[in-house]
Order: sequence, then structure tokens, then C-alpha cells
Amino acid sequence: MNGSAATLPDLVLVHGGEHAGDCWDLVVAELRRQEPELRTLAVDLPGRGRTPGDLATATIGEWVDSVVADIEEADLGDIVIVGHSMAGVTVPGVVTKLGSARVREMVLVSAFVPRQGQAIVDTLGGPLAAFARFAARGGRPFKVPTIAAQYAFCNGMTKQRRRLAISRLYTESAAVPAEPADRSGFPDDVPRTWVLTTRDRALSQKSQRASITALGGVHEVIPVDTCHDVMFSHPELLARILLERCRLRGSIR
Repeated sequence: MNGSAATLPDLVLVHGGEHAGDCWDLVVAELRRQEPELRTLAVDLPGRGRTPGDLATATIGEWVDSVVADIEEADLGDIVIVGHSMAGVTVPGVVTKLGSARVREMVLVSAFVPRQGQAIVDTLGGPLAAFARFAARGGRPFKVPTIAAQYAFCNGMTKQRRRLAISRLYTESAAVPAEPADRSGFPDDVPRTWVLTTRDRALSQKSQRASITALGGVHEVIPVDTCHDVMFSHPELLARILLERCRLRGSIR
């Protein structure tokens, strides 16, 4: 496209709870339109899409290893890695494994980041909390009822986008939200950006800012006037933000 495209890092997209790699399809299509030379990988965590796995016995470490394996299999170079929602417990582990020499930036989009040693269910509030805690007690994979998912994830969407978003919700592990997070080896020199969804019913602004604090702060907060599933409601906006992050990190090569 132009000379700067050759210096872009690769982009890795990690989905959150009850989602799979296909939740990023609209964003990936928009990224291809805006910057055809940007290499993008939308992973499926174990038990979703193309990746086999047992949701009943899933662990954060297993999911981290799966993402790292997908990155290596795709032969990606330096990366910008993006995590949405429950990926707030997975992506920091990937960054720790790959290190600051490989990860140009970590971008979290309305993510759950528990304090060190705590689990998502310890800090989760809002409409999803009761479902997650009930599932954690039973230990069986679960799926939030459609009406609750629509309320938590899809407010403000068009009917067509809401229908698409709901059609791409999947059964989720009850074990991972109950597993304590361990970020003891997380490299502090990786730039961190937070996309703050200001109309989010799944994660309020207060909850997101608590996650930012739990993470140890971020270098930039980008507010967007959207619901939780911004990749469905505003894919053009999210693609533009992510491409800007890649271009920013590509320019320092």
C-alpha cells in the first residue's frame, strides 16, 4: 500500500467469554479494507471453532498456550495483541510468555482483569455475575440466557447486528472465571492501551477502571460510546483504533 505498511506488526485478536474467533469477522473485514497488508489472526480458544478442547477442564494456562501455539503456527513476527472481555485473564499470560521483545502493545477492550490472585467471579458485577457464580459452583460449562446476553452485550445495536451477535454466542467454561489470575511474570515494559466502552452493561466504566487499576494502570485510555460487543456494533470504529495502534508501533521499528 505504502512504505509504512511493511513495518506494521502483526495483529492478534483474542475473544472473550461465550464468544469465538468469528466475533471479529466484521472488524477483520474492515481492517482488510483499510490496510490490506496488515496480517491479522483471530484465534479460537480451546473448545470453540477450529480449536478442540474440553470446557469442563479448561484452565487459563491451557488457553494461553493455545494462543501462543496459534501465533507460532501462523508464523507471525512482532505483534500487537488485543483481548476482549474475559480475555483479560488470557492475554496478559500470552504477553508474559512472548515477552516485550515480541509484543509491541497489549490492547484490552472492556476486559475483566481481576486483582492478582483473585478470579473473575470475585470481582464481577452487573447482570452476568449471578450466572457466572452459579456456573462456577456447579463447575459445568454454561451459556447465559439469550435475553440476558442481549441486555448485557448488545444494547444500542441495530436489529440485524444484534441477531448476528447472538448467533455467535457459545457455551463457556465455568472453571476459567473461577480460577485465580496470576500475572507475577508480566513484563511491565509492554505498552498497554484500554478501549473503554462507555455504554457497557456487562462491564460498567467503574468496573473497567477497577480492572485498569488491577492491571497496574495503562498508558492510554480510548473511550468509545458503545455497548460491550463493540466488534459487532461499531466494527469500523474498532478497526480504525486497532490499525492506529499498529501504525504507531510499526513506526518505531
